[in-house]
Amino acid sequence: MAAAIEETLGELNKDSFVSLLTKIIGESKYVQNNPPELIPEEDRVVKHVLDSLLPYSTTSGGGPLIVNHVSYFPRRGNLIVEYPGTEPGKILSFVGMHMDVVTANPNDWEFDPFSLSIDGDKLRGRGTTDCLGHVALVTELMKRLAETKPKLKSTVVAVFIASEENSTITGVGVDALVRDRLLDKLKGGPLFWIDTADKQPCIGTGGMIPWKLHVTGKLFHSGLAHKAINPLELAMESLKEIQSRFYKDFPPHPKEEVYGFATPSTMKPTQWSYPGGGINQIPAECTISGDVRLTPFYNVSDVKNKLQEYVDDMNENIEKLDRRGPVSKYCLPDENMKGSLTLTFEEAMSGVACDLDSRGFHVLCKATEKVVGHVKPYSITGSLPLIRELQDEGFDVQTAGYGLMATYHAKNEYCLLTDMCQGYRVFVSIIAQLES
Repeated sequence: MAAAIEETLGELNKDSFVSLLTKIIGESKYVQNNPPELIPEEDRVVKHVLDSLLPYSTTSGGGPLIVNHVSYFPRRGNLIVEYPGTEPGKILSFVGMHMDVVTANPNDWEFDPFSLSIDGDKLRGRGTTDCLGHVALVTELMKRLAETKPKLKSTVVAVFIASEENSTITGVGVDALVRDRLLDKLKGGPLFWIDTADKQPCIGTGGMIPWKLHVTGKLFHSGLAHKAINPLELAMESLKEIQSRFYKDFPPHPKEEVYGFATPSTMKPTQWSYPGGGINQIPAECTISGDVRLTPFYNVSDVKNKLQEYVDDMNENIEKLDRRGPVSKYCLPDENMKGSLTLTFEEAMSGVACDLDSRGFHVLCKATEKVVGHVKPYSITGSLPLIRELQDEGFDVQTAGYGLMATYHAKNEYCLLTDMCQGYRVFVSIIAQLES
């Protein structure tokens, strides 16, 4: 049975795939996601997917595909495509192929990011790896199912989503689909989130807690440093203390080795800002920003509470922090002044550890080994939004992708056609295996 399904679905139609990807990458300029300046219009991509699939839909063609275009904001649609099986409740799904992209500055690229160019096996352009290449790939899979009409027990569902790259505007993409229970039936089988890279199962991702530490001191002439509270020095010392406490409270977790995480949880600065002023002026304030990348074996709320606890304790005991030189100080008793720390958080997300005992994981590994030649699951503390929420809702989430990690969100992004061909064969193998 499995062999017959694989023979029926065959190999990726390269010409059709490249033709579709050319059209989709041609929209990438208009689906950059960086509000408020750049708000994507994912329906530009939806149009090309629909042009491929509607001739095989129950709405405008002879079937068998059931197509549902779901929008919560104008020009920002999601697309749910279903190939019906014969056995009620038996289902598998490919989800997460998002139709928005990160920004690209053409002046920084060696080629036009907003049109597909081909260099041997390389398919070049913004979104080829993340994630418009997967949009085209899964579209081709659903098209082939519709063309060949194999008799499957399992229903196969593809969910193309809006608004993955930025969470500033909520209620647009998969979060709204889950809220409105439009994906509930996908809980009946494995859900493959197709938005990673390098052809191997990604079995763990990190949570992310964006933070800002605002430090208030006292402005004064740098030649009279004893009359100032230097917020830059206070920021450096307080951050050092926060990091020291963080790594004691959230050390490498034993399960990180099981899942193959490249790094443990980290807490570090990534940005620094201050209001400006002369080189001879100690400023009144500064802000350090950064993030916590948290392996999924620790709880995001616990970490936020601990970080706040550290800051509260330092504010109570600000004079006990290490100082920098004989006149460096964080209190001016004669003026009844103290430096202060204020910690704030932006929206956090939790990481995910995929279920290594699930049927979905086993069929993905078997398909990968068969097609790619080896299987080596990996984990990263990079973050994928939304999938932890799906797991918490009861979905068996597994993740994979067929772009290149080296070009993810990078300048000169590209994927390899041969990798996409292998991705198609992995999908076919998964479908075939799940018929058993």
